[in-house]
Amino acid sequence: MQNILAIGFDTRNIVCSASRAGYTVCSIDAFRDLDLQECAYASALLECRTSGELRQLDPGWIVAKMNGFGLDFDAIVPGSGMEMLDPSRFPCPVLASSPEAVKEASNKLHLAKRLEAMGMPHPRCYSSNEPEAIEYPVILKPATGGGGIFNRVANNRQEMLEVLEELSGPDQGLTENEIVIQQFLEGTPSSVSVLSTKDEALAVAVNEQLTGIPWLSRLPFAYCGNITPFITEYAEEMEKLAEELILELGLLGSCGVDFLVTEQGPVVLEVNPRFQGSLDTVEKAMGINLFEAHAGCFRGELPEKPKAKLFAARGVLYSDRELFIDRKLMEVILREKSADIPPQKTVIEPDWPLTSLFEFASTREEAIKSLEGGAERIKTFIAERITGEAESLSPAGEA
Repeated sequence: MQNILAIGFDTRNIVCSASRAGYTVCSIDAFRDLDLQECAYASALLECRTSGELRQLDPGWIVAKMNGFGLDFDAIVPGSGMEMLDPSRFPCPVLASSPEAVKEASNKLHLAKRLEAMGMPHPRCYSSNEPEAIEYPVILKPATGGGGIFNRVANNRQEMLEVLEELSGPDQGLTENEIVIQQFLEGTPSSVSVLSTKDEALAVAVNEQLTGIPWLSRLPFAYCGNITPFITEYAEEMEKLAEELILELGLLGSCGVDFLVTEQGPVVLEVNPRFQGSLDTVEKAMGINLFEAHAGCFRGELPEKPKAKLFAARGVLYSDRELFIDRKLMEVILREKSADIPPQKTVIEPDWPLTSLFEFASTREEAIKSLEGGAERIKTFIAERITGEAESLSPAGEA
């Protein structure tokens, strides 16, 4: 196996991991980041912005793009948003779990029922058809995907109805059946990265999740990155729960289980039946190539359990305004330990990811401090530029 197609909403981390492992990789994704293009043999733009658009993507269009790359592909690896590719529609194997297993694992309502049957701790789910049964506060979120940007908390029935109206409006376009109403719990967001064959599962890392970090995003539940490893007394318990759950769901390859570590212990939130956003930090901290390990799962092979060598941190910096990426802003981003670098002449929408920052250190505190410094330098440059532009347009500036 040599020639790989990675396809999904954002494939940079998959493409670069596969490239480091020695594969020839082509990509179809919605960003075509600068560093993706440097790692890929070739790439194409996926002009989709919602999970609904991704689900409706014509397989024939994908095959035509594959033919245009001029390679004979040995496998397709789906990323975010493309987990349910039908393998029967493509001329080469799809290295992913079956669409049926992915559908059940991805849907938070179906997962809650499975967790209940398995006796695993999880937030209670409510139906909007039984308002008298709901105990507030609750969190409302898309049943599948979302990255946290659509999550909303409601403290009473009126707030819940307002959130339902917002999420089902023209901007988000979710139906009531696509919205989960879930018990809201306090705790530390975290995840376990798992590799799985048909018969075995191996937890390779426990990760702290950065969500709604004010110096990275103004969205209260947006996914803002990871720190690997996450040092917690519950790490071993979380690994066992994650391995058991992934095997029970019949998932294959690289998968993730999201947890909330509460005062009472870990609670399972959701399952990601695909490569996760923690790929970079897991690889750096644990000294493993996750793409190679993922491919090995489909041969029935699991690696040795790795041990953490350092703390690896990723911070996803969101833009708080519409931004045009010109040469000067690009240079500022490139001065940092950055990835997911938008190409010049790209327009970044408000509350969309601008770039990812990285730090590798001997302590968590050192890594976080470095990330915050990098984010501040980029934001300061943007703010000073905006201020300068405003002054140049003022009457005094014109004079």
